[in-house]
Amino acid sequence: MDSWFECKIRYDKEVENGLQKTVTESYMVDALSFTEAESRIIEEMRSFISGEFSVSDIKRVKLRELFFDESGDKWYKCKINIITFDEKSSVEKRTGSYIMVQAADFKTALENLLKGMKGSMEDYEIASINETPIMDVFPYATDSSPKPARQEYEQL
Repeated sequence: MDSWFECKIRYDKEVENGLQKTVTESYMVDALSFTEAESRIIEEMRSFISGEFSVSDIKRVKLRELFFDESGDKWYKCKINIITFDEKSSVEKRTGSYIMVQAADFKTALENLLKGMKGSMEDYEIASINETPIMDVFPYATDSSPKPARQEYEQL
């Protein structure tokens, strides 16, 4: 399971009427620690924002998985309940997990979630799908450069 961090960036943006407005935008990065998350988001945003900006908040986000769709421009946070059956007590147990899905609209988000879960052997139910303010997600590069070793960070 990767460690994801939601980072909020504050900067001055030129709006339609030509005036400067201070905005805060949310992004997600894959990182091992808060320090690395801050470093990665600063590096990623340098090429997109001209002028000064600051990282106003960083928080750890627990995600089971991310489903990417390059044709989508929105991110949806989907809660699924994994259904297990305890044979000893004859009780059905539901465990909540979150999945981020990239899509153009709600309907496509549902389709992408179902398509991503298609190969799953677990029984599950969809509890909710909500649009998020996340502007973009920055996973580790998928090129030949290896991801840093996770060591003790996996236990956090």
